[in-house]
Amino acid sequence: MSHPAFSKRVCEDKRDFDEMKTAAAEFYRVSRVPQDIERALHQLFLHRPADQHGYLADYFANLAAPPRISRVTGRQVYDARGRLSLEAEVYCVVHNKEKVKVISAVSSHLVPESQERTEHVMAAVLWINEPLNSMLKDRDPCDQLKIDHILSFFLCYKPEICSKLFWDFYYITGKKSTVEKPLPAAEPQQPVLRGSLAVGSVSLAVAKTGAQIQGVHLYEYVAALRNQEPPFHIPVSLVTLLSCGKTSPGKLNLLEEVILIPKVGQQVKQVQNRNLWLTSPSFVCDSGALAVSHERAEQPLDLIAEACTNLGLPLGTQIHLALNCAAHDKYIIRKYEVATGVLKSPDELVDLYQTLISKYPAVVALIDPFRKEDRDQWEKLSSMIGNSCSLLSDVSYKSQGPPLPGARGHILKHINETTVSDLIHMTSEQQGNNCAFLLVQAVGLGLHYVKLGGLSGAERMTKYNRLISIEEELAQQGILGRFFSQPSL
Repeated sequence: MSHPAFSKRVCEDKRDFDEMKTAAAEFYRVSRVPQDIERALHQLFLHRPADQHGYLADYFANLAAPPRISRVTGRQVYDARGRLSLEAEVYCVVHNKEKVKVISAVSSHLVPESQERTEHVMAAVLWINEPLNSMLKDRDPCDQLKIDHILSFFLCYKPEICSKLFWDFYYITGKKSTVEKPLPAAEPQQPVLRGSLAVGSVSLAVAKTGAQIQGVHLYEYVAALRNQEPPFHIPVSLVTLLSCGKTSPGKLNLLEEVILIPKVGQQVKQVQNRNLWLTSPSFVCDSGALAVSHERAEQPLDLIAEACTNLGLPLGTQIHLALNCAAHDKYIIRKYEVATGVLKSPDELVDLYQTLISKYPAVVALIDPFRKEDRDQWEKLSSMIGNSCSLLSDVSYKSQGPPLPGARGHILKHINETTVSDLIHMTSEQQGNNCAFLLVQAVGLGLHYVKLGGLSGAERMTKYNRLISIEEELAQQGILGRFFSQPSL
């Protein structure tokens, strides 16, 4: 005869077991696990794969929860020029496993002083590791528009979120950091909020993560975001031939760089092969282009014209030129410093440009010939040069002002607080010939031109080689579109 206490314990164990079976049955019924397993076994029987367990693993992986961001981190690194920069890392949970995507930062376009750059990068690292990490946790990495909206909202409308970070930053660096964006200053000084580099960097990191999760190239991912279907066009490669301005020897400041516009229809590899002749000299600047001493604006153009004649490349037919003036950097108290100690008023600069274009008809584009504030001069120069030369304006800073009169093209750069969604919006909003100072985004954005610098240096050649590989991939898949038909900018 069993002991009463033992019998009572057996009854309790049986009751607990029955309750567990009932709970398990209810759990599987609600979760529809038996039906999923039945369908999996049915599919397995129909296909009868050699790797049965691998087939089942892939089957159930497709039923797993959607990918989600587990964390984002930022850290200080050094770029190809040895300058302090930012790197963003996005960690995602995909099929219940955490995978890491490491993405380098976008261009900072900060002042060159090392201490100022250090402060910007330190603030960006704090932004990524603290508030942005919390705000993006568990977000869908493939919802680019939503994430970019969060990043822009954080930057523009919620400064109180990062107030503590800025006070910490104050004590770390010993300098006060402004939380609110400063009022827009007259060019050349564009307002740059410390830490804003984190926004553009994280946005690009998330875009690359989403592309990798979906198993597509970044340019395909960006094109899908803007609802662009194949075929894809390869933008015409603009090559920096000569670097002028304040970074080069000599007194000439007016021209930042002289850019080659190849004949439409050439492949990227052809453009490289035909123009390596101007990158052989030893004195090459950071942009990968030749930097020699110039005193007047005519000298670099004469040098290129002579080289083209010697090589049998007719300047003005086979190739054209664009001049990046970056005039906002030369503005000093109501005048532009075209050369060291030589100042020109805005109206005098109009006459100078007209003279250059008349003497060198191969020049078919001027990039930022004036500050945006000198609207009358933009309109005056455009009316004087007619259709022979296009005026291009940099719209990277999302200016809210009216379109510049006479500007027929735009320059885009992925910088600071610019998100991938911002680039998509700007390309759809801006009309005319668009040129990008970026790489695979230019293909996905459907831009006409891309500028990657000179044909020298590992960093730039890596970009050119990647553009060549994209062109070859599209050609092999039969989705390489025709070259853009514009003979010039």
